[in-house]
Amino acid sequence: MHLRIDTSSSLMPGNTTPLSRLDSNRRSICPPAKHQRVGPLTQKPLLQAPNSALSAHSSSLYRQRQHIGLEGQRSFPRTPEQGSPLSRPNVSTRAAAGAAAGSPDEGAVEAGPAAWKMPVYILGWYAFNIIFNIVNKSSLNTFSCPWLVSTWQLAASGLFMVALWALRLQPVPKVDKGFLIALLPVAAFHVIGHVSACLSFSQMAVSFAHIVKSAEPAFSVALSGPLLGQVYPLYVWLSLVPIVAGCAMSAMKEVSFAWNGFNNAMISNLGMVLRNILSKKSLVNYKHVDGINLFGLISIVSLLYCAPAAVYFEGSQWLPAWNAAVEKVGKAKLLQLLALSGVFYHLYNQASYMVLDLGITPVTFSVGNTMKRVVVVVSSVLFFKNPVSAMNWVGSSIAIVGTYLYSVAMDKWSAETKAKKAAEKGK
Repeated sequence: MHLRIDTSSSLMPGNTTPLSRLDSNRRSICPPAKHQRVGPLTQKPLLQAPNSALSAHSSSLYRQRQHIGLEGQRSFPRTPEQGSPLSRPNVSTRAAAGAAAGSPDEGAVEAGPAAWKMPVYILGWYAFNIIFNIVNKSSLNTFSCPWLVSTWQLAASGLFMVALWALRLQPVPKVDKGFLIALLPVAAFHVIGHVSACLSFSQMAVSFAHIVKSAEPAFSVALSGPLLGQVYPLYVWLSLVPIVAGCAMSAMKEVSFAWNGFNNAMISNLGMVLRNILSKKSLVNYKHVDGINLFGLISIVSLLYCAPAAVYFEGSQWLPAWNAAVEKVGKAKLLQLLALSGVFYHLYNQASYMVLDLGITPVTFSVGNTMKRVVVVVSSVLFFKNPVSAMNWVGSSIAIVGTYLYSVAMDKWSAETKAKKAAEKGK
């Protein structure tokens, strides 16, 4: 039964006709009709009480859509086949695009539910990185076998990704023989960069190693020209000056300075830059593989290089170093340190890709990365109580600011290059 009440006549100005004298066809109780009836005076639909929860929900949803002006554009969660919450681009990306295009309604609706993700992901990225650097340095101080430790970290990352794929928390990447062949040189330079960093951390203070690693942009600019054919403007080159100057100032008064550690940090920069350049050249046709999956696959393939090299360079030292470490801290503590170093190595890298997947701009990510380096340097100094001179702090600050200026310069150059290409296509 439908309850229909025609209040149109009683709501019209000057109309005093009582409800009891309405036409019999408009009684308060009438049988259900297929078509909606309208009042004779206003030609508006008669007020109708819903006969189910579904109609009430539909009415509420309609009013909400009318209010936000987005009827018919509602977004629904993706299925696991379309992408897991760990890797797929978030709706906040579309929200940012909508806001930039001048559509505040779309930005407000899309950004609301995911507004918490940005601070949470960045906090996780920072926290995991701080914990990794502290645990990694503690592991290397206790068990001085950086080749084995770095191999274990790659294996832990690979195991972590296999677990995510098996549990359907991360989409399984579709790869072929061509992709694996293209990944081999990328993985080789990833091993060089990762192992060299571990060697550097084992030979000098974490804080100073990170300052040296902030010089990575200098290698990127210097090598991108001959290998990728990219020509950078003068302001990009000038942005490298504070990075080089800051690293030099910091090295002058570094108590833990060691040439082996410094050289390994620079080799790590070289390896990571060549890895990135080869990724651009070799994996250009495999953009369907997202960042988290790509990092997991690189970690797995890297074991083909790292494990045999670790046995060759360090195998004879493992048993004596293990016995010394067990005697020093105990077997349980040593296993705990190694396990945590592997887990947090993967977590901080995955968190960085999750931040990127939110669709933030390169400059915003660069600011976050710069501040992360500051936090890591300060936290390692406080935890390990390394002596730091005023010259160290000044040099470190200049180098870190330089990395941010470089990021801004590169973003400007990228925007100018895109605008130039678009103008050429328009001609």
